[in-house]
Amino acid sequence: MIGVLVMGFVLCAGAQNPSKRYTVAFYNLENLFDTIKSPGVKDEEFTPQGAKNWNSTKYWKKMSNIEEVFYKLSSDTRAYPTIIGVSEIENRNVLEDIVSLGKLQKANYQIVHYDSPDARGVDVALLYRPSQFKLEGSAALPVKLEDNPDWKTRDVLMVWGTIENEPFYFFVNHWPSRLGGQQQSEHLRVLAAGVVRHAIDSVIAVRPDAKIVIMGDLNDDPTNKSIVETLGAKAKMSEAKGAGELYNPFIEMHRKGFGTLAYQDAMNLFDNMIVNGNLVTGGSGKLKLYKPESNRFYGNIYDRPFLRQQSGQYKNYPLRTFVGNNFQGGYSDHFPVFLYIAK
Repeated sequence: MIGVLVMGFVLCAGAQNPSKRYTVAFYNLENLFDTIKSPGVKDEEFTPQGAKNWNSTKYWKKMSNIEEVFYKLSSDTRAYPTIIGVSEIENRNVLEDIVSLGKLQKANYQIVHYDSPDARGVDVALLYRPSQFKLEGSAALPVKLEDNPDWKTRDVLMVWGTIENEPFYFFVNHWPSRLGGQQQSEHLRVLAAGVVRHAIDSVIAVRPDAKIVIMGDLNDDPTNKSIVETLGAKAKMSEAKGAGELYNPFIEMHRKGFGTLAYQDAMNLFDNMIVNGNLVTGGSGKLKLYKPESNRFYGNIYDRPFLRQQSGQYKNYPLRTFVGNNFQGGYSDHFPVFLYIAK
């Protein structure tokens, strides 16, 4: 086991920080199922009769944990996130429960969600604050294997609208897992990355001023083929100045040993947030990627102590909801990630 200490970079804002900034966050919520058996999907283990004995008490403990995470993140970043992408949620019902949580109601989060064809019934979704992001449209982009129509995975969620009258496109992802091995399954994540890349090229062709944020659990590290080659994400801001070029601040963080989850006894950084050149360069008086002076990276991993295992073999790993079928009462097997956008 590699005991890498994942350090957060949520620091107090300096005097030169802008008066207004927007937080965009992503969080894999680790199997957020309701307790009801849904027809046509493999969710039996997350029912009262299933192997995990998933009941209302455990469900609302999980909800309380989600409320704590988003509320404390909001406190540390000085405002509720404008955009929150989430993955591993079962349906719109659980999203309605999230946005209704007491400490989140002031944000008035609205929901963008589509049921995906995933065999377990888990989806991605986006929550947004309508006072800051003006929604214009959304679409579910399917990820399909042409030679295997029975294979199913999560759709890519594309959402577009404006922040301060500037056009934004958000892509929320949960790419195929590494089931069967990283190399054996790599072509599936390359396939998903290709869907996103094609969509970005199509957007830029008609909206060359579009500002793009790709977020999600990509089930690949920032330096893997799907991200570096297929998406074309760069490690340096200077290499991503064009509208269709992409910058991934998590590449540098990964190379420095930081991670968002423990996979096969090692820390990986599967949760990425990637922006296009329009958010890197930004014009005078325009919104762009922002980093407080005290921060080391443009990307942020939210790994406060309450989110970590505090002792034992897996010390400093994410404090998860279940280990096997044993309920731990934790938060998720991933840390949240976020970035700032400001003028």
